[in-house]
Amino acid sequence: MHTKGRFLMSSRHSHSLRFIRFADRPGHFHGYDTLTSISGRHRHRIRGRTSPPQGMRDRHVHYYEGTTTFDDGHVHRYRGWTGPPIPLPDGSHYHEFSGQTTYDDGHTHYYRGVTSEALS
Repeated sequence: MHTKGRFLMSSRHSHSLRFIRFADRPGHFHGYDTLTSISGRHRHRIRGRTSPPQGMRDRHVHYYEGTTTFDDGHVHRYRGWTGPPIPLPDGSHYHEFSGQTTYDDGHTHYYRGVTSEALS
């Protein structure tokens, strides 16, 4: 997972990374599209595309983030990580995801959904 921090390195120390393999399909991603919970007598839609996979094989996850649709005069931001892959009979997979939007206009919304199958 992603963490921020500072690292002190001596001038004699360096690394060269040329390729990192994250999963069986290193470039795959997933689409997602779901509705938020109702709060303040309205709801929003969230939709987008995940990042490439983080992790290995059947234990990888995807990061996602975005802005909800503009409803009731405002938007919310959201971000999170999917759960691990859920295999399908044809060999493809999807992921579950859920979370809470930012607090805007005096409230938040909750969301839950599943991604599309893996896309290249």
